[in-house]
Amino acid sequence: MNRLRCCPARGLLRPGRGKGQWCLTLGGYFPGLRHPGISGLKRTWKSPGVKARDYPPSTSWLSEPPLGPVPHPSMVLARGGRSRAQPLTLSLGAAMTQPPPTKVPAKKHVRLQERRGSNVALMLDVRSLGAVEPICSVNTPREVTLHFLRTAGHPLTRWALQHQPPSPKQLEEEFLKIPSNFVSPEDLDIPGHASKDRYKTILPNPQSRVCLGREQSQEDGDYINANYIRGYDGQEKVYIATQGPMPNTVSDFWEMVWQEEVSIIVMLTQLREGKEKCVHYWPTEEETYGPFRICIQDMKEHPEYTVRQLTIQYQEECRSIKHVLFSAWPDHQTPESARPLLRLVAEVEETPEEASHTRPIVVHCSAGIGRTGCFIATRIGCQQLKARGEVDILGIVCQLRLDRGGMIQTAEQYQFLHHTLALYAAQLPEEPSP
Repeated sequence: MNRLRCCPARGLLRPGRGKGQWCLTLGGYFPGLRHPGISGLKRTWKSPGVKARDYPPSTSWLSEPPLGPVPHPSMVLARGGRSRAQPLTLSLGAAMTQPPPTKVPAKKHVRLQERRGSNVALMLDVRSLGAVEPICSVNTPREVTLHFLRTAGHPLTRWALQHQPPSPKQLEEEFLKIPSNFVSPEDLDIPGHASKDRYKTILPNPQSRVCLGREQSQEDGDYINANYIRGYDGQEKVYIATQGPMPNTVSDFWEMVWQEEVSIIVMLTQLREGKEKCVHYWPTEEETYGPFRICIQDMKEHPEYTVRQLTIQYQEECRSIKHVLFSAWPDHQTPESARPLLRLVAEVEETPEEASHTRPIVVHCSAGIGRTGCFIATRIGCQQLKARGEVDILGIVCQLRLDRGGMIQTAEQYQFLHHTLALYAAQLPEEPSP
């Protein structure tokens, strides 16, 4: 029985002239015949005039019924959509004839520069890309950090702070979003600074660090781990946040106090809390530290803190300094009550020398960022509540971290700051609810 079958290789399979022969008519020339439907066909195609036979392993596939309508050979197009070629007749079991091979011209070797075109053309292509799609600037992590710290804020009115405060969970989430703005050792290119750092990861931010400028410090450089901190309404150099003095930095500490004409020192740590947190940098009566002579003039103990009146003498000049030691504040934690902290803030406010706001207040704990940051933020927040009737605690912390990285160390301290300022707001004269 003569049957026609559509070959998957874009050809037509039909009975041949001789017995047991089949012919394959293709719409174009193909150098090989590959398809799963005739994968069992052993190909031995060669040039015309050379005997070549294809031996199918079985003839059962030739008697299978056709899978669909059989197209006319003239409708079979060559691969790739090219013009139809002359039909090629392939006799299975007989010699195959094929058109003479087309001579392909040898590919000319082209140098890389010729394929690309000239350098000028390459430059024009790059410029044209910019005209189609403008190049957008990408913010670096440092720029993102600075933008957040300069713009973030969450103002709270006195009424909201007392009656509708954020929940502890909300405050924790808000605190964790604030970039720490710590300084890496690579960003602080100061030879020998490591020997003067109490903690190797707590370093002064370069743009606001205090530089020692007197002659006796030139041999050791101008370095001290301390930063100028802005105060209420962005006033410059209201505070100096620094670490607890070390044995080899006591003289530098008093030099900074003298250089900046400091009149108040607030100390927020004990000398030892399991390990050394700060050295005893003031005398019991009188002592000399480098070129500075320090004397105790008076001491008064309060339930939560101790106040000492000191004098510092350099050459023939002598100045008075108020030293306040608040020791009831564990490291990385909060005081048991907010009221002692508010009394400490009031103690600083009552200092006559503070009325002029011309001299910075030195504040330190052990690292100079946790308890130090809480005290400074509390005082700024009290000033905002008193002057404006509202407080932006998030904005205060962001401003502090711009000046010294890591100020306010824990979410617990951040929550305690809100609690302390809510207590202060309750002490102010009544205001109508919104």
